[in-house]
Amino acid sequence: MEKEAIRIIKLTKETKCNVLKDLLKRSPDNYSQYEETVDDIIAQVRERGDEALFEYTQKFDGFALNPDNIRVTEDEIKEAYAKLDPELTEVMKRAAENIWDFHRKQLRNSWFDTKEDGTILGMRITPLERAGVYVPGGKAAYPSSVLMNVIPAKTAGVRNIIMCTPPGKDGTVNAGTLVAADIAGVDQIYKVGGAQAIAAMAFGTRCIPKVDKITGPGNIFVALAKKAVYGYVGIDSVAGPSEILVLADDTADPAYVAADLLSQAEHDEMASAILITTSEELAHKVSVKAGEFMNRLSRKDIIGKSLDNYGYILVAENMRDAVSTVNEIASEHLEILTENPFEVMTRIRNAGAIFLGEYSSEPLGDYFAGPDHILPTNGTAKFSSPVNVDDFLKKTSIISYSREALKKAHRDIERFADSEGLTAHANSIKVRFEGENEK
Repeated sequence: MEKEAIRIIKLTKETKCNVLKDLLKRSPDNYSQYEETVDDIIAQVRERGDEALFEYTQKFDGFALNPDNIRVTEDEIKEAYAKLDPELTEVMKRAAENIWDFHRKQLRNSWFDTKEDGTILGMRITPLERAGVYVPGGKAAYPSSVLMNVIPAKTAGVRNIIMCTPPGKDGTVNAGTLVAADIAGVDQIYKVGGAQAIAAMAFGTRCIPKVDKITGPGNIFVALAKKAVYGYVGIDSVAGPSEILVLADDTADPAYVAADLLSQAEHDEMASAILITTSEELAHKVSVKAGEFMNRLSRKDIIGKSLDNYGYILVAENMRDAVSTVNEIASEHLEILTENPFEVMTRIRNAGAIFLGEYSSEPLGDYFAGPDHILPTNGTAKFSSPVNVDDFLKKTSIISYSREALKKAHRDIERFADSEGLTAHANSIKVRFEGENEK
C-alpha cells in the first residue's frame, strides 16, 4: 500500500475543535518564556542606544558593528546588483510593477462635505512621516517581503523608509535583499537584526532614527519585540508561522493540492497545511501524492515535521460543513479548488488571501500577482487585513461649524453633555449663546 504523508480525519464538531486548539498553540502569545529576554534587549537599547546595538550584533551575528559601517552604502548596493543573477533582478522588477499597480488602486483622497448653514465635515488623509521595515537575514532572507513591505508605504507617500536587516559575520547583507530594497525605494538600510533592531526603530538611537510604524516578518524574538513596542510605534501585526488551507471537492487535481500544501509546509516546522474536502477519495490521493513530492524536495525534513505537527486532511460530509470550518480556521492563505470556486468564495468570511481555481496556487501571491503577501495569521483574519496602503496613512477628522449651524444644535449638545455629568462640556457650548433670547 502506498504511504500517506498527511493524517486523514473525519470532520466532526469534536475534531474541528481539536484542530482549532492545536493551531492556536502556534501563536506568539504562547512563547512567554522568551519575553523576559526580549524585554531586557529592548530596555538595553532604549537606555544605551548604539552601544547596546553594537554589543548585541557582535553577540548574535558575530560582526563588529560601529557608526561607520552600520549603514549600507551605495557601493554595497552596486555590489549586490553585480552578485545577483541579472535575470532574477528583472523578475523582481516585473513583480514590483505588479505590486505597484495593485496598491495604487487602494489610494484614497481627502474629502469634505459642506452644507448651506456653514457646516463643513471631512476626512484629511495623510501619509506617515517615517516607516521602518524589518527584513530577516541568513537562510530566512526573503527579497519578496522587502517589495511587499516597502511598496505599499511608498504608494501611500511615506517620506522616509528605513530598513533593518542582520549582517553576516563578514558584515555583508543578502544581495537579493539589497537589490529588492533599491528597486522598492528604501531610503536607508541598517545592518541590525533581531529584537534589538525593533527597539532601535521604536525608540531611536544616535545612528538609527525613530520611526512611526514597523512592519515586516521575523522570528519569535522579533515578533515579541514588535508586540512589546506597540503603542510607542504602530506595527503591522504580531505574525505567527505560515499557514495554508485548501478547500476542494472531487473535481480537484490531487497533485496540485498536494504541491500547494507542501509550498507552505516547507517554511518551518510550525507551519500548518490543511486540506478540507468533501471527497474521501481525493483525501487519500493527496496524502499519497504529498509523500511522493516530499522525497524529491530540498526541505523534505522540515516539510515532514511540519506535516507531523500541523498537517491535516479533514473529510467533510458536505460543502456547508467544510465552508463553516474554513471560516472558523480563518487561514492566512485559502485556496478554493472546487467546480465553481467563485460561488464558494461568496460564502467565505475569514481568510487573509483567497486563491481561486487550479491555476492560482499560493506562490503566485507570494511573489508576483500584486496583492500583498503579508497576511493575518493564527485566526486573526477574522478581524484584520493584509498589509496595504491604508497601513501607512492616517485619517484626521475635520469639523467646522458656523455660528448658525451650532445655534441649531447647541441645546442638543448641552443636554447630552449634562446627561453624562460633564458640565464643563455643556458650558463650552452654552457660553457661546448666553444672554440670547431663543424661542
